Amino acid sequence: MKKDIHPDYHKITVKMTNGDELEMQSTYGSEGDVLQLDIDPTVHPAWTGGGTHLMDTGGRVSKFKKKFGDLKF
Repeated sequence: MKKDIHPDYHKITVKMTNGDELEMQSTYGSEGDVLQLDIDPTVHPAWTGGGTHLMDTGGRVSKFKKKFGDLKF
């Protein structure tokens, strides 16, 4: 195995959308950094079975529906 080609793993804090925090090893940032998630497995329909909806924080979904809502496929 070649030396000095592997990324540096260090501990970071991951902050979920509901405020929960967990500590894990990652190559993200540097030691002690906080990674704030916008969408995480506790709220995303792909992991929750589709029963919940994504938050439309920037009005993107509304803008898309307004622009393309009348199209028939």
